[in-house]
Amino acid sequence: MIRVRFVSAGEGETREVEAADGAILLEVAQNAGQPLEGTCEGQMSCSTCHVIVAAEDFARLPRASEEEEDMLDLAFGAARTSRLACQIVLTPDLDGLTVRMPSEHRDMQGR
Repeated sequence: MIRVRFVSAGEGETREVEAADGAILLEVAQNAGQPLEGTCEGQMSCSTCHVIVAAEDFARLPRASEEEEDMLDLAFGAARTSRLACQIVLTPDLDGLTVRMPSEHRDMQGR
């Protein structure tokens, strides 16, 4: 199992969950009740699953594709360590990954 730590935007509340090898971070976050919309269901055509990866963990991730970088340009509150959760496949190398929810997000479903 791979441990993932989610940090809320406002209060900084932390929640740690376990995920299977090969799980997609977006699905893990949604199953853990995190506020990630993922409108395009992982098709990389929106930025509603934008997360900010802890600086100390960022280098452990594979490099973002050009398409992902383009989508991150549309994300509210993007930072140097921003990524799309739909593009992060969890592996044992990512055990202990910490991601923070952005303070703002784009609500594509109008909720």
